Amino acid sequence: MAIMKAAGKWGGILVIIALVITLLKQLITFIGFITGAIKLLIFLAFVALIIFVGVMVFKGLQNRRTPE
Repeated sequence: MAIMKAAGKWGGILVIIALVITLLKQLITFIGFITGAIKLLIFLAFVALIIFVGVMVFKGLQNRRTPE
């Protein structure tokens, strides 16, 4: 409480408000990063799915062409 008396009542409140604003900015940045990471994972999953389907089609065509 000695620090609050030294800085004044309004100074302490302004510091707390500044800390809350800084925290919210960091939280928004973190959410943006997580959203970007999720978008990248979804994109990579679709690329892997397309490659997998292509490989399966290619194997099916090879199996059909080879005489048994």
